[in-house]
Formats: sequence, C-alpha cells, structure tokens
Amino acid sequence: MSPLLGLQGFPESWYARGGFLTDQLRERLEPLLPAHPRRFRYPGRKRADDRAALEGILYVIRTGIGWNRLPTALFGASGATCWRRLTEWHEADVWQQPHERLLAEPRAAGLLVLSAVLVDSTHLRALKGGTTPAPARSTGANLAPSTT
Repeated sequence: MSPLLGLQGFPESWYARGGFLTDQLRERLEPLLPAHPRRFRYPGRKRADDRAALEGILYVIRTGIGWNRLPTALFGASGATCWRRLTEWHEADVWQQPHERLLAEPRAAGLLVLSAVLVDSTHLRALKGGTTPAPARSTGANLAPSTT
C-alpha cells in the first residue's frame, strides 16, 4: 500500500493514473522549460524537480486548493516551491509556447471544448480605475457606547 493513499481529500483514482502530467506530455513540455545548471562553487540546496513542480502547479489549478495546502509528500515539491516556479516561468515567458502548442492539435481536430476554461481575474488590471464600491452602511441605529 502506498503511503500517499493515507492523505485525506485526494482521490485514489488520481494516484492510480499517475497524476495530471503524463510521460508523453512531460516529454513535449520539458524542452520549453528553462534549464538551470547548478553552480560549481557553492551550489547550495539542490533544486526541486521541474516535473514535481509542474505536477503541483497543475494540481492547484485543477482543484483550486491554496498553495500552502499542497502536500509536499504527494508531489515532492512544496506549495511555496510550486508557486515560486510558476512565477519564475511566468516571468521567463514560458507559458505562451506550450499553451499554443497544446491547444493547436485539438483545435485542428475540432475537439477543443471551451466549456471548461479557467480564467483567473486576480491578475487582470482594472482599466480606468474600475468602479469604486459604495461605503459600507451602518447596521446599528445608534453609535455603540464606549467601553472605557
């Protein structure tokens, strides 16, 4: 029995099929990820595996759990490591090429279904300042008495 099956909240079918990142998909994505050779002098701590970080990123996106709740034992990379790697790859413009490559095939075959699309609006800037919310209304009839 795998020690990972003891984690609560993770479906056993997810373990049985090996997660989100298949070997075929990993082989296609690996050349697009930036290489980070270790320094010869003062190499520091060994960098977490890119596959583990990508698997954790995909799991967070798929399930919607918080980065700090991602179990390290399940992927081999902590939620903070996955978040930093996502930020690092975003700043290096890594996501556009895989996105276009992976969507080109189902689009050409007419299999692209846009009913399950993830849009994260926390990173979109509100143009022209957006709308200003109204001030909060008071819920009491009078001001509260002082307790001092």
